[in-house]
Amino acid sequence: MKRYILILLLFVTTIHFSYSQEEINDGVVSFNLPLRNSLTFNRFAIHPTFTFVREQDKYITFSNKREWVQFENAPLTYLAGYSGRFGENIGAGVNVFQQNYGVLTTFGGLLNFAYNVRLDAESNLTFGINIGAYKSGLNTGEIVTNFDDPSINNVPENFLVTVNPGINYGIGFLDVGVSLKNSVTYNMESSAIIEDNPEQGIQGHLMYTGYFDSRGFFDESKFSGLVRSEFRTDETIISAMAMITVPKGIWAQAGYNTLYGASAGLGVNITPQIALEYNYEKALGDLTDFGPSHEFSVAYRFVSTENYEYSSGDEVAGLISGNNNRRKPKVTKKPIDRKALAAKKAKAAAEAEAQRLAEQQAKAAAEAEAQRLAEQQAQEASETEAQRLAAQQAKAAAETEAQRLAEQRAKAAAEAEAKRLAEQRAKAAAEAEAQRLAEQRAKAAAEAEAKRLAEQQAKAAAEAEAQRLAEQQAKAAAEAEAKRLAEQQAKAAAEAEAKRLAEQQEKRLAEQRAKAAAEAEAQRLAEQRAKAAAEAEAQRLAEQQAKAAAEAEAEAQRLAEQEAKKDIILNPTDKVGKEMLAITEETEDLKTAQNQLLKQFNDIVDIKDGDLQDLKEEYELSLQGIEVAPKPFKSVTEENKRLNAIVSDLENVIESRNKEIKSLKTIYENNADTDYVKLEDVNSHYRKEIQRLELEQKQAVTFKNQLEVRLKDINVATEIERKRRIKRAAFDTEEARYEQDRELLLNIKRHTGPSTTTLTSQDFDFGEEQNSNIQILKNVKNVENGYYVIIAVHSDVLKRNQFVTRVIQAGGNNVDFFYDFNSSKYYIYYDKYDNIQAANQSIEANADKPFAAQMSVVKIEN
Repeated sequence: MKRYILILLLFVTTIHFSYSQEEINDGVVSFNLPLRNSLTFNRFAIHPTFTFVREQDKYITFSNKREWVQFENAPLTYLAGYSGRFGENIGAGVNVFQQNYGVLTTFGGLLNFAYNVRLDAESNLTFGINIGAYKSGLNTGEIVTNFDDPSINNVPENFLVTVNPGINYGIGFLDVGVSLKNSVTYNMESSAIIEDNPEQGIQGHLMYTGYFDSRGFFDESKFSGLVRSEFRTDETIISAMAMITVPKGIWAQAGYNTLYGASAGLGVNITPQIALEYNYEKALGDLTDFGPSHEFSVAYRFVSTENYEYSSGDEVAGLISGNNNRRKPKVTKKPIDRKALAAKKAKAAAEAEAQRLAEQQAKAAAEAEAQRLAEQQAQEASETEAQRLAAQQAKAAAETEAQRLAEQRAKAAAEAEAKRLAEQRAKAAAEAEAQRLAEQRAKAAAEAEAKRLAEQQAKAAAEAEAQRLAEQQAKAAAEAEAKRLAEQQAKAAAEAEAKRLAEQQEKRLAEQRAKAAAEAEAQRLAEQRAKAAAEAEAQRLAEQQAKAAAEAEAEAQRLAEQEAKKDIILNPTDKVGKEMLAITEETEDLKTAQNQLLKQFNDIVDIKDGDLQDLKEEYELSLQGIEVAPKPFKSVTEENKRLNAIVSDLENVIESRNKEIKSLKTIYENNADTDYVKLEDVNSHYRKEIQRLELEQKQAVTFKNQLEVRLKDINVATEIERKRRIKRAAFDTEEARYEQDRELLLNIKRHTGPSTTTLTSQDFDFGEEQNSNIQILKNVKNVENGYYVIIAVHSDVLKRNQFVTRVIQAGGNNVDFFYDFNSSKYYIYYDKYDNIQAANQSIEANADKPFAAQMSVVKIEN
């Protein structure tokens, strides 16, 4: 038990250490696999211990989930993995995944491991952990813009590692557990731990797993129920799921999540190895407009030949195999009451024997009645030769029937006596011997009776009157035998009932005695535990007081030693110590100057970035005809001189501080054998001090390089803005260009007729190749908002006119074009629509025309 407590303490310590990190950085996308609606596959996404808990087999799974399908560029997740039960105490899994969130994307893998500690026959403690590693960043292929944006090209990618530990306690049919979601997320690119992670939280769950005890289709069906609560910094999410699995290899599940809404799913085993599953999730509340989510999974199951402890132990069935046998979990079995079972079997045997005797008596009575009617008909016949022959036949039949009845009575008596003897033999050996003797006497009496009847019947065979008397005697004997058998059955039933009541009374008394003994034992154990607890508490208080006194004394001694060690470092007496202390103080002074210069450098970069944003804003407003008040004049030359001076001073300070650190390190290494440096506290102090100073310099140089890169990007963007202004100034006005283009298009349409030859797509110059995605253009003057079916894009006016002329010759009289000043391109289109569906239908309808080989859709948003 101590070993299990030690494991639990180590686990909690690891979690606490994970939360004690304090570096700051931001990732692009938090780790969150949306596979939350299945209790059959990918259960590690719910809790890291579920590759072991209630699991028996291993799986290869392929899953795809598309969320909120009515939302453009909806989240899309692909996952493939291999996971399940790998031993009596081990569950594990490895998975790869990709997630797309519009222009954001992640790709990585997940490693799972779960280890179980069996506490006793029905309780288990399982530890689990999910370690994910993934690359996160922008998917530039999904970004469409009508001008070059350097900021997009400079967006960095991030490689992140996340840790998700968890623990589960299972007993009988119940499991309860807790896990830490994204407890640690480490950015490998910036070497920092992510803080303020929106997906970080604590999750608790309660799960029940049981079986239906019914008949028909749902017999031995498995039921699973799961309730979860996830506590994040800003919200609490509660969810519940329920699943029923039918032995035929079909399962259905339903659930509700306070954040994501309601869900329902259905799964089926095609064969015992191949399974399919589909889950549907309907968003509620604020997410209703995004639409539903769909999740598909296909799995290959490696059916285990082992019957592990602590698992559902279900025999897997499929629609094709038809194998419906199941292994029930060991914890569901109850002890068999063998005494009750024996009584039940004895009662059933007695009822069966009574039924057999009743049927035999009914059959004998029917045969006797038939015989009697036959004899009566023979007596009432004529007194001719036929009467004599009938009398002879009746005589022979009477002899046969008398002998058969005698044998039947002897056999019935023997069987009844044997049954009675068997019951008495189980009760006492002495009675068994008496029953044996009684059986022998009954058998002798039956044989004597049969012999006597046979002799009497033979003697009376000659005379008809003797025959009548014999028949009367046979009838009387049959009635007496029936009465004796009925009395014997009643007696046997009374004895069986008395025996049952006696056994029931004995069982009730035994249960009362056992209950009284258990209550007495429980009271004795309670008193013993209370006494032991009081003694333990007293001992614990004494030990605690002694420990507190010892700790106080130790703390006082530690503080004294710490002050002495600190004095040795801050007030050295030898030359080496004084020199090292002086260099350390000098590096701290240089650090202050270095930080001030870095701040001044950063402030000037922020000012230049603000100037760039003002240029962009002024340009965008000028495109809309809005005049902006001029900015106060400032000297860019003076600003650049000041910037260059700061950068030069910063480089000098960094170089000086590097020299001081190098000098300190050289003195430390060269004097490692001196008495002063060999002191353990002095050695440790300066070793850590050198490491700290080197790390600070590395961070300062990195920050300086980042500022230089940022300044370079701002200068490039500023130059682009200036070129845009110069380019725009090259034309008189956009309105003049627009009027000129309209007049030229009208002349081309007026003077161009159909071609005398059939044109093909090779006769057209389509210009720049278009993207299959929908492109969005903004601030395009003289053009209405809508969806335009683009057939070509040209920057050259001559090529534009040639393409338009070819389209009109091919019968495309609806051709038109507009000019995008931001990209300096002409977009030639065939038609304009108010929605994307109509635009797509137009593309399909005109796909066979020669000028429609490279059609695309552009959306204008002014």
